[in-house]
Amino acid sequence: CGEGAAARVAVACLHRGEEPPLSGECGSGTVFFTGCTLGCPSCQNYMISGYMTAQRPGHTLAAGELAGIFLALQERGAHNINLVTGTHFVPIIIEALSSARAQGLSLPVVWNSSGYETEATLALLHPHVDIYLPDLKTLDAATAQDLFGRSDYPAVVRTALLSQVHGHRLTWNGPLLARGVIVRHLVVPGRTASTLQCLKWFHDHLAGRALLSIMFQYIPLARGKTTGGKKVSPEEYKLVAAALDELGLEDGFIQEPEEADDWVPDFSRDNPFPPGFAVPVWSAERGFIL
Repeated sequence: CGEGAAARVAVACLHRGEEPPLSGECGSGTVFFTGCTLGCPSCQNYMISGYMTAQRPGHTLAAGELAGIFLALQERGAHNINLVTGTHFVPIIIEALSSARAQGLSLPVVWNSSGYETEATLALLHPHVDIYLPDLKTLDAATAQDLFGRSDYPAVVRTALLSQVHGHRLTWNGPLLARGVIVRHLVVPGRTASTLQCLKWFHDHLAGRALLSIMFQYIPLARGKTTGGKKVSPEEYKLVAAALDELGLEDGFIQEPEEADDWVPDFSRDNPFPPGFAVPVWSAERGFIL
């Protein structure tokens, strides 16, 4: 992950670009942690998760300071506390959550991750997490090795997702999700066979127990710059949509393909996202933002 035991955070904001039952009207209280256990080359958050190990934005926080960010997000109207890529900081995050709960934090906690997590890690998280938001990147070992250098990812993610749905039955608070699992899958151009494999596995093991979120926002990146390479084609989009219909997978979300790249977060700014997508509450450079 390129990080130590102390948590580093780049930005905390009210994010309106998550799935509707997480974003609601006021936004999801997202906390973006620096570092990642995968560091996929085409990650949209490459500035904090990828190759920039020495220069990655982020400020080191004690557990009490992190708890203060959680409480500030609640005060600003967040619908939940959305912890983005925090797997490598689990002990201090749990300490911060416990402290914030003791001080009045009452929001659901979202664990937003790659799905590359051990059973031991999840056992620590289960008492503290209400909503899991994992990726299901691929179930093909060769694809996993080719895309992000982890041939064991399929075996790990299968076990992780089955662990997450156990004891996290879909529960609603009006239009907002209060408890449960949303599984994300990013369609990669030229890899639709891998996508179809993921959809079939979700149908066989998780349908009715979790929501499915299909994303088409893949961008070919090389050290943070678009390469002009392939994006998901209209034909690939239609193929995936047809597979969803054939499998009867209706509970979830499907994203329209992105035409532009200007939505890619820039974590050198207090608000990494385009105007309207997020309201910054805290940044590594400025601290709390009024």
